[in-house]
Amino acid sequence: MELGTLPTPSPVKRTPAQRSAAYASHRAERRHLLERLAIVAFVGDLVVTAGMLLFSYALRFHTKLKFIGLIDPRVTLETYSGQMALGLGVMMVLLVRGRIYQPQRLTSFIFAASGIAKASFYWLLSFMALALLLRFDPSISRIYCAVAFVYCMIGLLTWRLLLCRYLRREPMAGRIRERVLFVGWTEDCNKISQLLLDSARRPYEVIGVVPISEGYAHAPPEEIPQLGNYNALESIFNEQQIDVVFMADLSTSRDELTRLANLCEKELIDYKIIPSAFQILLSGLHLETLNGVPVLGVSRLPLQSLLNQSIKRTVDVVGALCGIIVGAPIIAIFGYLVRRESPGPIFYKQVRVGRNGKLFTIYKIRSMRLDAEADGKAGWSTAEDPRRLAIGSTIRKWNIDEIPQFWNVLKGEMSLVGPRPERPELITNFREVIPHYNARHNIKPGITGWAQINGLRGNTDLTERIKCDIFYIENWNVLLDVQIMVLTFIKRDNAY
Repeated sequence: MELGTLPTPSPVKRTPAQRSAAYASHRAERRHLLERLAIVAFVGDLVVTAGMLLFSYALRFHTKLKFIGLIDPRVTLETYSGQMALGLGVMMVLLVRGRIYQPQRLTSFIFAASGIAKASFYWLLSFMALALLLRFDPSISRIYCAVAFVYCMIGLLTWRLLLCRYLRREPMAGRIRERVLFVGWTEDCNKISQLLLDSARRPYEVIGVVPISEGYAHAPPEEIPQLGNYNALESIFNEQQIDVVFMADLSTSRDELTRLANLCEKELIDYKIIPSAFQILLSGLHLETLNGVPVLGVSRLPLQSLLNQSIKRTVDVVGALCGIIVGAPIIAIFGYLVRRESPGPIFYKQVRVGRNGKLFTIYKIRSMRLDAEADGKAGWSTAEDPRRLAIGSTIRKWNIDEIPQFWNVLKGEMSLVGPRPERPELITNFREVIPHYNARHNIKPGITGWAQINGLRGNTDLTERIKCDIFYIENWNVLLDVQIMVLTFIKRDNAY
């Protein structure tokens, strides 16, 4: 050894128990960080909401808005502080009930925005209702409520957008990202892994897959590493610092499922089972107990809520009235053009299948010849349908033929947004040959829908259309309806 040099210290070897304790400590640190970030999100929402309520007070009572309507001369910041404190409390309760503080969802701005929008809408209704019931003195200004509704939503959305962007940047993203291991592989795992790999909104990293003793039910994709074998799970957990385990293949024995659950519990790893028996309506899965026995079933879908049904019906009625008023001159113009090209009725009536399989009559502006179905055979329209009138292409491209269906919406037979209703003679055997077809009949059909804005209308792949309909049923919210209605007018390339 040369003079002045020191020997390189050999790495300290740790026992398996020491390594396991170190990795468990690392996982605990990550979870504590996520919990602290959830608290930061809550406190931030609280501060922003309080600030926006004060800002709205200043706008209403100390700007030109004070000349609109009547203002109680007793209104001061001090006399209004109780009303604002109540408004703050109501908003925070609604945000908490919206579950937007789940640590694993903090990086998803879309999830937070949806929860904030719904909470703000419910806040406006509930706060004004409380004002009537409690009879504050001085009373709460309705203009103040409207201004606070707008600015609270803007403030919360802006703050959450900044928070999400910060959490998605390195090194913070690496500190909160949880490492995922699949045990076994099924067809459903392809969807889950692709979502986790492609989405920056979800703080997960897919580390690999381990086969159960019988092998894989389905072969995993090449980009998912295969790590060791099932008997070496404990060492894999520690070496790869696994945070979450997805048990995918339930063909293994109950004893093995229990053993894996106990191992995950010992290592402080989240243990999740993919219930392959439930291929649809997964967001509605609900665990309950019957006399101490856990039972997993499909329930609690968004539109099973009476409140959500009432909100959707209110939007439908308002939208249908507006559609009828705005659409009346359009119907008159295109009705004249249709009649000039093809003398006869300008409206076309068909029997369609509605909610719970109930039949109803749908109305359209006629876009085809009167003898389009002279042979008595029902069929879907196609992109270059020879039966179509010359004006029919424009009518179909701009969805003008659907305008009379606002009357169906007003009658309660349809909704503005939902699965498109089909003709009963075309779908007689669909429930037997297309998986989950009848699930779309759990809600009212719509003038437009998620499938339609994705180019799936007319003579297109029914299986893909049903998948879109199921997605809509599972994920319904007011913002999704608004998004679909807006995109209906933008995405017309596939309309025919």
